[in-house]
Amino acid sequence: MTAGALRPARMWPGDVVRVGAVGLRTRPMRAFLSALGIAIGIAAMVAVVGVSSSSRADLDRALAALGTNVLTVSPGNTLTGEEAQLPVESEAMVARIAPVREVSAIALLDDAKVYRNSKMPETETKGIATYAARTDLREATGARLRGGAWLNAATGSYPATVLGATAAERLGIGRAGPDVQVLVGGHRFTVIGILDRAPLAPELDSAALVGWTAAQARLGFDGHPTTIYTRSRDASVEDVRSVLGATANPEAPNEVEVSRPSDALAARKAAGEAFTGLLLGLGAVALLVGGVGVANTMVISVLERRSEIGLRRSLGATRGQVRTQFLAESLLLSALGGVGGALLGAVVTSGYGLYQGWPIVVPAWAVLGGVAATLVIGAMAGLYPAIRASRLSPTEALAAP
Repeated sequence: MTAGALRPARMWPGDVVRVGAVGLRTRPMRAFLSALGIAIGIAAMVAVVGVSSSSRADLDRALAALGTNVLTVSPGNTLTGEEAQLPVESEAMVARIAPVREVSAIALLDDAKVYRNSKMPETETKGIATYAARTDLREATGARLRGGAWLNAATGSYPATVLGATAAERLGIGRAGPDVQVLVGGHRFTVIGILDRAPLAPELDSAALVGWTAAQARLGFDGHPTTIYTRSRDASVEDVRSVLGATANPEAPNEVEVSRPSDALAARKAAGEAFTGLLLGLGAVALLVGGVGVANTMVISVLERRSEIGLRRSLGATRGQVRTQFLAESLLLSALGGVGGALLGAVVTSGYGLYQGWPIVVPAWAVLGGVAATLVIGAMAGLYPAIRASRLSPTEALAAP
């Protein structure tokens, strides 16, 4: 290069940002609408990930409080397809398993229908089931009382009942007391307590629970349990699970079903997460549409600003500098939409989490990944318009109307 040769001025990063922001400042409404498309896509993706993570955190918290060491034993089917029956002594035999810390049981009483009073039609059972219950059932299932008292050695021998949360709602009973009675199997039972919802034993929600002794004395109960609940040491849950069937019914272990209620909760959450993928896909489509909007805005900007491009070229701006200007403008436009969308998604997640009473979890990778995705889309959307702008010759650009 000769001594008199001219070299183009160097553009520092600050200069690139200022030059790239010119187009946004001169057309603020167009810039806002283009950034809005990006923001909607990012907000949808961040909110979906945040709500899913918050829901999962709530499940983890619930399982930590309730325990994942609850196993249930129930009768399966015989070889002929008939419903099997657990032995009367099965509960006592299960209690002999060394790692088992708590054992309790309930028994379904098919013939003991529940009614609010004697004036109710026989067909309006409201889906409420009657169970004989052991007095230590709450400890084994983690069920909590909403009001009143639980069955004990005394009340378990008398016509007293504790209603599940759903059963109380269906019967129109809001409190327990000596003046609150229901008909169970044709006998008047006093409602002494109402349970909260039991996540690990949902069958209790729509149940009327009566004492084991009272069920035998008044409702024709034969003593065979239909569900046995056990709590074991966490490290021994799988070992206990492997021997529960043979212990509960040594003569026919294949007629026993063993399950873990926490697995059902996890499965329900997994089913909900199947929709998360769908919603993320919709967010990605919205993000793509936003990227197309940015590309369209940049192409129109190049067409409208040809005289500006020609003037800059005639004053010595190189093709690379013009290309950098429009690429920077596209990146700024996308970054505004990405940051705004990430904040909006975090706000939506927080609002929904507070409404549901969940822990608020907004994964950092979702926010940073969303912003990074917008920059990639912005670069791709602005690449063609930037190249097109840089290829305009000064004379052609200045001659444009």
